[in-house]
Amino acid sequence: MKVELKFKVKGFIPVTMLDWDGKIASTLFLGGCNYRCPFCQNKELVLSPEELPDVPWEAIREYLMNKKNWIDGVVITGGEPCINNGLFELMEEIKKLDCSIKIDTNGSRSDVLQRALDSKLVDYIAMDIKTSFGKYAEATGVLVDISEVKKSIDLIMNSKIDYEFRTTLVPSFVLEEDILEIANYIKNTRLYVLQQFNPENVLDPALAKVKPYSREKALKMAEKCREIIPVKVRGVG
Repeated sequence: MKVELKFKVKGFIPVTMLDWDGKIASTLFLGGCNYRCPFCQNKELVLSPEELPDVPWEAIREYLMNKKNWIDGVVITGGEPCINNGLFELMEEIKKLDCSIKIDTNGSRSDVLQRALDSKLVDYIAMDIKTSFGKYAEATGVLVDISEVKKSIDLIMNSKIDYEFRTTLVPSFVLEEDILEIANYIKNTRLYVLQQFNPENVLDPALAKVKPYSREKALKMAEKCREIIPVKVRGVG
């Protein structure tokens, strides 16, 4: 009898070198998110995941089995994976294939992150810190329990696995003072990543007209942060 799986994969990138630094990975997209970030580039996954076709798990599984000596790991992203009821079932299926797992998260569900760490199913966590904590409602489009976000940060920093925190440099939503506030809060972190904003296919059409920070400005912001913590910049060319 065929077992009905709880998780629904809504997107699959068979091979990428962009989603997990230093690794050749496959990326799986889960639908749904509890944030409504105006600058989100996965708006279909956030707003209407039920309208997207499912990617059959058997096809993904076969691919991963065939490439197991070449693919270093699997990235689970979204949307927000930690609100998906099938997340742990998916991770268990991936682990059966002897693959490492990275989770991308917004940090809104510290209980799920704790369970993932306790289960030893996750090998790397990348958590988005959207902006300084006082501007979170503006950056996420919803009211956010900041104590929960901070709890996730502390949990990840005190874990025994590799991780990174990252912020997308969206003009007006993220200013230099915002990233410096974040840097000071996570000053004992292993890595803080600043990502260039891309205005294509964003959730709020008004942001499609927003010009990203120049390369020079982004690098200058990174240099300021490096006075506090290790920083890497992505996507600035």
